[in-house]
Amino acid sequence: MKSRHPILFNIVIIIVIAVTGLYMVFLALALFTKHGESDKVPNVENMTYTRALELLHDEGFRVDIRDSVYRDDVKPGLVIEQFPKANSMVKPGRKIFLYINAVHPKEVILDDVNHPTEFAMKGISYRTALAKFEELGFKNVRVVRVLGATDRVVKVLANGRPVRKMQKVPVNAAIVLEVADGRLADLRDSLQNEELRRSYMEGEGETDLPYPQYIDPDGGYEDENGVSSNDYSGSTEGETSSSNGQPSQQPDEPETPSQYLE
Repeated sequence: MKSRHPILFNIVIIIVIAVTGLYMVFLALALFTKHGESDKVPNVENMTYTRALELLHDEGFRVDIRDSVYRDDVKPGLVIEQFPKANSMVKPGRKIFLYINAVHPKEVILDDVNHPTEFAMKGISYRTALAKFEELGFKNVRVVRVLGATDRVVKVLANGRPVRKMQKVPVNAAIVLEVADGRLADLRDSLQNEELRRSYMEGEGETDLPYPQYIDPDGGYEDENGVSSNDYSGSTEGETSSSNGQPSQQPDEPETPSQYLE
């Protein structure tokens, strides 16, 4: 056949080699991947890490810690979650990922501006501050209004202590966010008006004029009819007010008799 049909013979040889190679690859993959074999993953959640590690190794699994988180309702060092889940059918020797509850809570920096002597987050809006606390994972945050001129953060207290810039704070800390209430500007205006009123009353004494509604820094005021205190000023020297409001010239002094004596 080789001499009579050399081309056909070569094609047959190529097909046989290809089929044999594919079969060998299939056997190798089946052996490597343990095709048809599976093991059940044991439940190791709520176990200590040491106990979970021993159990998984005894079952032929490998173990890797994927992450550590902190939860107040779980004892530190316990397995919070596993992947794959318990009772899953997986290949023998597969790696099992564990999530462990940390012994200490995670600590974060509230304000990373490099001014350690200043209060953290001071001057930002309280809505921005609340959003940042939520993003960082804080659960116990309370807003307290204090006297101030603007609606901004005054200081942050963690477990009763002021927090500075670049300072780390545990995420389970009790946060008190002091925010200005914006009433200081109104209080300043009220105090200034009260001081002006007192200075006016002490300088002028009791008068029969209506109680002033507006105190002017120069000492004047406007009454309830809007008449300025300047309208009550006396006439100038040598002039008197007539009944129609026009100034009238005062009568001349009588001439002395000596003017007629010669």
